[in-house]
Amino acid sequence: MTLLACWLDIVADWQPAFPQPRTYLRPVRQALGGLVCLGRRTLTRIIWTNGRHRQDWRAEYFLFSRCHWDPAQLFASILCRALAFCPGRYIGVAVDDTRLRKTGSRIQQAFFQRDPLSPKFHVNLMLGLRFLQASLLIPVFRWCKVGCRAIPIAFEEVSVVKRPRRQRRKGSPGNQFARRPRQRPAQSKDSPLDPQWQQYLAAKKIHNLSTRFVDLAIRLRDACDAAGAAKKILLLAVDNSFCNRPVFRAQIQGVELIARARKNIVLCFRHEGPSRRFYAKHKFTPEQVRVDDSRAWQTTKIFYGGKRRKVQYKEVPGVYWQGGARKRPLRLLVVRPTRYRKKKSARFYYRQPAFLLTTVVNGTVRQLLQIYFDRWQIEVNHREEKDTLGVGQAQLRNVTSVPKQPAFAVAAYSALLLASLKAFGAERGKAYAALPKWRRRAQRPSALDLITLLRKEITENPEMVAHLGLNPTDRGINAAADA
Repeated sequence: MTLLACWLDIVADWQPAFPQPRTYLRPVRQALGGLVCLGRRTLTRIIWTNGRHRQDWRAEYFLFSRCHWDPAQLFASILCRALAFCPGRYIGVAVDDTRLRKTGSRIQQAFFQRDPLSPKFHVNLMLGLRFLQASLLIPVFRWCKVGCRAIPIAFEEVSVVKRPRRQRRKGSPGNQFARRPRQRPAQSKDSPLDPQWQQYLAAKKIHNLSTRFVDLAIRLRDACDAAGAAKKILLLAVDNSFCNRPVFRAQIQGVELIARARKNIVLCFRHEGPSRRFYAKHKFTPEQVRVDDSRAWQTTKIFYGGKRRKVQYKEVPGVYWQGGARKRPLRLLVVRPTRYRKKKSARFYYRQPAFLLTTVVNGTVRQLLQIYFDRWQIEVNHREEKDTLGVGQAQLRNVTSVPKQPAFAVAAYSALLLASLKAFGAERGKAYAALPKWRRRAQRPSALDLITLLRKEITENPEMVAHLGLNPTDRGINAAADA
């Protein structure tokens, strides 16, 4: 079975998400054109790639602004098929936020935020969008010597609440060149806050990254239950930005967490004695556990970097985080930094230790560490989505279109990753193009390899996409890149 045939079979499940059959053919056609397109992934270039640049183009934009469909339904069908590759007790899911650069001043969801590519000694700002992504961690290392493959199953836009403007006093001339700090007005008993600021502060507590993460976790649990995995535990692997009070206090049935914590958070045990006190008086930090010689290092093996490697860790069960999780029991895992060297004759270097907090009290440490180490694959998704697929390059400013088009492009990318597993497995076989000399060690296909193969199959077998109204050729695809 070819890659194109598997991809078309997967996206056939998208038909119930759209109101009419003709509106279903349009997104499939646009998703396929977005994958095989050359250059920037703008809608005009995608239309030209599909050979429809001589026809009316307004319906292609109306697909995201006027057509009623939910991007979550596209990922739900992909999740149902991908769960077949996840045996075992846990369903590992990596969750992280990502940013897409924008330059349009009329995009309402865009805001200035920290540039993740800025150096540590100088923080830069960027105008863009923020999305929350969840990727299913498929343990393909169980049947071949290839690392974990992450398949996106959610991609939601998470914007911030706009601050209200500072009101100018009546009669004041006002200087447009004067520098006025935008700060919250002082609050006292005699002068309460302005109603606009009260609404802003109330909305800020509801609409933030942590609360949206909790809502996403609930929807992922419901989606897994609908897909037939109600008896499995959904384990979410997150980084330090989600190791906070709102996330750990939200106890969802069937959902567990493993998060990277700071080295100076205050932990304790439960108080033992006749007193009614719950928390023990003795407090400690994860860094103190790491340097404590009375606690011995334990060893386990996980699959990372193409082979199974030894990892040393310390385990402290039954801990409580009074300022974060309150009375919810946790387990602390301190991972020892692994030494490495760039060449055999060089000296050894050391990475930073990892301090992990998990809500899984009785689980196996090896499974928890394996899922956390596989969390890095979501960073691979971010790089391929932005660099290879050009997610966020479409020039849209409609309030409805801005969050739906990037999620639609990520869903097409997720279907392509799943189609590669179904068609050829996890390894890089003979179906793909020959590797260049600088990529001799690649064991699995990249997103660029999959797109190259898909572009080859769509031009050699045009009858497979004839029902979509497409007649792709190499000349047409190259002509669209020059448009």
